[in-house]
Amino acid sequence: MSYLSNLKYAPGAVKKKKRVARGSGSGHGKTATRGSNGQMSRSGANHRAWFEGGQMPIQRRIPKFGFTPPFKIYYQTVNLYDIQNLVDAGKLDENTVTIEVLLKAGVISTANRPVKILGTGELSAAVTVKGHQFSKSATEKIEAAGGKTETI
Repeated sequence: MSYLSNLKYAPGAVKKKKRVARGSGSGHGKTATRGSNGQMSRSGANHRAWFEGGQMPIQRRIPKFGFTPPFKIYYQTVNLYDIQNLVDAGKLDENTVTIEVLLKAGVISTANRPVKILGTGELSAAVTVKGHQFSKSATEKIEAAGGKTETI
């Protein structure tokens, strides 16, 4: 019968704390489980997790991947359905789509990067579109609707 007065832990559940550097009779005397020599045997020893003792570290040994071309041109893209939305909203002056109109309407984010017109969507209005580049399908659809493309 177990009572609170005679409860015991299961065998092996409780281990004694390792008391290091308390003399040779403790079994953990002399070097106090630190080994004989080296940086980590000294008091206050510490180093970064990726430090390899002066060996060339792994993040410098392995090759680096990828390449970012320094002179790549990053175009802002505008689709034909964006232009059609501008036409439907009546935001065009003289049926001309310019960089300024696209910027004011919030279709592009900055006037400092070139604009490329892509052919996704349909265009029903005859408009003149000014841009830095045009995809082949965009040019065909704009001209099929009676409009013109002008490269800036």
